[in-house]
Amino acid sequence: MNQSADVLAARAKLAARFDAVRTGGKGTMRRTKKTTHANTGADDKQLQAQLKRLGVNNIPGIEEVNMFKEDGSVLHFSGPKVQASVQSNTYVISGHGEDKRLEELLPGIINQLGPDNLANLKRLAEGFAAAQGGGAGASADDDEIPDIGENFEEVSKN
Repeated sequence: MNQSADVLAARAKLAARFDAVRTGGKGTMRRTKKTTHANTGADDKQLQAQLKRLGVNNIPGIEEVNMFKEDGSVLHFSGPKVQASVQSNTYVISGHGEDKRLEELLPGIINQLGPDNLANLKRLAEGFAAAQGGGAGASADDDEIPDIGENFEEVSKN
């Protein structure tokens, strides 16, 4: 059985590569490669243990949480799990958070705005008024109520 030099060289290279993974002699099984799994469950358990040590309690009935950022955007949590510890002034909000603009959450968010965010709201209102102001002169004539000519009160008395 004549084999080329390339095939023999490839077999020798392969044999040299797999000799290092044998745990015993020629007839033994190769050792299995150990895989390390990302253990997020352990991290969650450790986090819950620390929170329990702080004495946080679940707060039921919270439908949404909004955190206002300095750049005018809002971190919006819909249906979060909220835990709090009043003694240690600690609040934990867990869930899926989305980064949204303030305009997307209006008008339902107006009662949550503080004095810092009122400047952003004023800026939005001015921008909206400027956008509407360009077309307002032409539409003012269209919005007039036409004169009907009848007095409906007199007609209803008869």
